[in-house]
Amino acid sequence: VVAAVVVFAACALLRVPAWGWAAVAVCVGVQLAMETVNTAIEAIVDLASPEIHPLAKRAKDCAAGAALITACASAIVGLIVFVPALFALLGA
Repeated sequence: VVAAVVVFAACALLRVPAWGWAAVAVCVGVQLAMETVNTAIEAIVDLASPEIHPLAKRAKDCAAGAALITACASAIVGLIVFVPALFALLGA
């Protein structure tokens, strides 16, 4: 959530266009949702399989991997949105 606040502040400071705000907002929403799903899957796996089991580990790893994938995609969107805005602000 702190990162989301920082990103939205950067949007304001860099005068990001409306499409950039929309892209950032979607990425923040998707990432928060994915982190929630990851937490839910880990809790369900812990409940269903309190002992260590290879399938439980695989389920948890896949959920964490999905969160990582959305974070990487969000970082790419961030570059697409913020690099041109930064260059525009600097007059480059």
